[in-house]
Amino acid sequence: MKHYSFILFYLFCNVFIYAFHGTFWVYLFCFLLFSAIVVWASFDIELGYFVNSITHKRTKLKEVALTFDDGPTEFTPKFLDLLQQHQIKATFFCIGKQIEKYPETFQRIISEGHTIGNHTYTHSNSTGFLSTKKMAEEIKQCDESIAAIGNTTTHLYRPPFGVTNPSIAKAIKRIGKKSIGWNIRSLDTVIEDEKKIYKRITGKIKPGGIILLHDTSEKTYRVLVDLLLFLGNKKYSTFTIDSIIKSDKK
Repeated sequence: MKHYSFILFYLFCNVFIYAFHGTFWVYLFCFLLFSAIVVWASFDIELGYFVNSITHKRTKLKEVALTFDDGPTEFTPKFLDLLQQHQIKATFFCIGKQIEKYPETFQRIISEGHTIGNHTYTHSNSTGFLSTKKMAEEIKQCDESIAAIGNTTTHLYRPPFGVTNPSIAKAIKRIGKKSIGWNIRSLDTVIEDEKKIYKRITGKIKPGGIILLHDTSEKTYRVLVDLLLFLGNKKYSTFTIDSIIKSDKK
């Protein structure tokens, strides 16, 4: 869904209102419908309405990307041990404050060859209501933590909660980041039943998929144990997000 879709929708509403003589209830219906669509577009990163995000890799090969948000945490070393055991590289979207809290773990992520991305400095619950200036500061602060502790940089950015809006779009463009989404959302921070999380992920596996996970709990770690076995049995390999960017530049 792109901006012209909303222009067409706006024109449709005007025709609809005119056809029904512009009664109050028609105006209210159109307003509520338009508001619902805007909210939907803000929270569904796959739509790419406000921000054009990478949500999958165009490929026919049996490969997927494992991405982890909100770390590093006390659980991250176990995730790294497991990935190392299976010789798999993943992409970690890290929070600035967490990088400062677990600097050695963050350095380990980098030293073991995983890709890192910016996930803002605080991962604020009010992300969707921040101004462009404040969002830019959140991203820049995280970049500073990445540079100071990891001695590296990243052009990858993942919006907290997958929320996008005009302010976030301007901040991303201003700083020159590439927004990264997903097309397989595990909901591992919401669903408590590990089997349901596992089935939700494996039921959506397809070539080029980007899987959203969180290295923030034992629960997700146990799901990952089973998921890696599933991918191995199905002959799936993995790719990191930066490989998509590199292939696009060729």
